[in-house]
Amino acid sequence: MTTTTRVVLPGLVEPSGLQIVSEPAPAPRSGQLLVQVEATGIAFAEQAMRRGRYFGQPEFPFTPGYDLVGRVLAIGSGGDPQLIGQRVATMTKTGAWATHAVVEARDCVVVPAGIPPEEAETVVVNGVTAWQMLHRAAKVKPGGTVLVFGANGGVGGILIQLAQHHGVTVIGAASPRHHAALREAGVIPVDYADPNLSAAVRREAPAGVDAVFDNIGGDNAKTSFALLKRGGTLVTYAILDAVSGTGPLVSPFLKAIGQALAWSALPNGRKATFYDLWAGHRYRPARFRRHLESDLGQVFELLRAGTITANIAARFPLTEAAAALELAESRTLNGKVILLPGVSARSGAHSL
Repeated sequence: MTTTTRVVLPGLVEPSGLQIVSEPAPAPRSGQLLVQVEATGIAFAEQAMRRGRYFGQPEFPFTPGYDLVGRVLAIGSGGDPQLIGQRVATMTKTGAWATHAVVEARDCVVVPAGIPPEEAETVVVNGVTAWQMLHRAAKVKPGGTVLVFGANGGVGGILIQLAQHHGVTVIGAASPRHHAALREAGVIPVDYADPNLSAAVRREAPAGVDAVFDNIGGDNAKTSFALLKRGGTLVTYAILDAVSGTGPLVSPFLKAIGQALAWSALPNGRKATFYDLWAGHRYRPARFRRHLESDLGQVFELLRAGTITANIAARFPLTEAAAALELAESRTLNGKVILLPGVSARSGAHSL
């Protein structure tokens, strides 16, 4: 019998309150796969869930983990036996912080040979999000200029590379401590907290930018929309302003979606949209799967070719998830924190 070790978030606790449990691995049912997890990661979603601030998160206790990369060990009845032994990537929303996980076969994409699992992990959720925001939501054309908030983060780092590959100039909004790294990456850095942010962006793009990718929301979204040129698009993909607070979450999300609809109806040629990675997962699964396979497939090919690179900020064994989460929440990193379920705590896998 296969035994799995998983991280449990028992309630509203500090990172040190995470628990490690071992138990028999569940068997996959029809349409499911049992995967031996090789790499998973820490995104803002898990950080918000720890505080009970992620919209739609399950009731405590549960195992966090938004995505994973791993080898298929078993398939449910009626599944494709050729998947056995294949390395796949999938989005789970929860449950990936484990040595083994049962996942939906329809949400899995085969990882091309030659891509290490931890590198593939950095572009699963982050890569799909960045690709779809750039090419499906904003539809930015080569030669354009975009403003990216959270430019030092997991999504921001991939979005920058995809935009530059597409021939787009990037203005990156981040804390000043990340500006040197952004300049080295060919990004024009601005301070996201600068009260004169608009003037700083206008110096680089006097007519406005072609798109803004905003993960803050609230008043920042208003500033972002005003910085668009005619024909530009504001893509809001998170509302950190509300999630970091203490009030109810439903109304800020509804307000953000409503505001985007209202702005798009204005006769000024500018558009706004609220990007939700999981939109259509339940109600339009065939379309969701088609876009996932196409978009993640293209990102994987760029990664394999070396056109884009995996931005790994740190690696930790799964059993050191508490320390990994604490580091991720420090907001001092440039890139993504990776958890390696197959690595022991004695291996010294943590690197910065």
